[in-house]
Amino acid sequence: MRKPDLPYLEFKSVKGRQYVYFRRGKTRFRLPDNPDSEEFSRQYWTMRSGRKTRTVKTTWNALIIELYKSPEFTTKAKGTRENYRRHCEAIREKNGDKDVQKFRRRDAIAVRDALVDTWSKANERLAVLSILCRKAVDLEWIERNPITDIPKLKGGEYQAWPDDKLDAFERHCEAQGLTMARTVYELCVGTGQRLGDCMKMTWDDFDGKYMAVCQEKTGVKIWVYCPTRLQTYLGALPRAGRNIIARNLTQPIGKRAAQKAVEDVRLALDLMHGANRLVPHGWRYTAARLLAEAGCSDSEIQAVTGHKTLTMVQKYRAQANQRSASKRAQQRRDR
Repeated sequence: MRKPDLPYLEFKSVKGRQYVYFRRGKTRFRLPDNPDSEEFSRQYWTMRSGRKTRTVKTTWNALIIELYKSPEFTTKAKGTRENYRRHCEAIREKNGDKDVQKFRRRDAIAVRDALVDTWSKANERLAVLSILCRKAVDLEWIERNPITDIPKLKGGEYQAWPDDKLDAFERHCEAQGLTMARTVYELCVGTGQRLGDCMKMTWDDFDGKYMAVCQEKTGVKIWVYCPTRLQTYLGALPRAGRNIIARNLTQPIGKRAAQKAVEDVRLALDLMHGANRLVPHGWRYTAARLLAEAGCSDSEIQAVTGHKTLTMVQKYRAQANQRSASKRAQQRRDR
């Protein structure tokens, strides 16, 4: 450690680690470890001038604690809470001791733009920041939410996977013996459920034909009839525990571990970034698209996916209708 040539500094070494203190009369205050840092300089001159450092009570750390105690957090579904917590802890790690009252609209835009390569994550971070700022307004720490009306990034929508990409994913898993990634894929496409719900599926939930599902996001409890392909796949899959995708005898594999297994295949197939990017949530769209193309009604698709409203189902229907109409129209040219 460089020892600055400044008065009132005291250096102590404890178990090989050097500590630096400001000491004058009866005042003894530990300073930051790096004498070259702006924080060291600020605290040193504050102590030397005799001004007391103001204790900030409106920090991001304090705000996050308040959010965790509030109904805005505690009444959410487990998956939603976990997602909020991931973003809150990232905010806390970087800005925990900073004053929320000094946060400006330009700061929020900078946060969003720093995540521009992952547009969905950027929009999620912005949404959690907005929730925190609304809480700060409720606590009367700030007068208005600086996130209001900041536009989200447009990186596209979640897309159903094209047939050739589905085939490529299957071939790669088979060639490399990637059972976990393949099972995640088969459950998501076969049942039309979210990845997190598929991770929780147990062998007791599957009676050979139907899969019992309690959707974490919506709270909807449904029975999903498994297509023959999924029935056959699960019938041949070795059982390693209580869960279909098992970590051990009693616990499922973690969601992040499943995502990583799928990411490895997406990387190998060049589906992680840019125009070719496809994500696991697109398998839910894929299932709905396949049902629509098979001629299923909106209510039949909704019975599989468990959507509370028909808005998304109608979107799938429109895509399937356009695809079918395009085929019929173009085939007329061949007559």
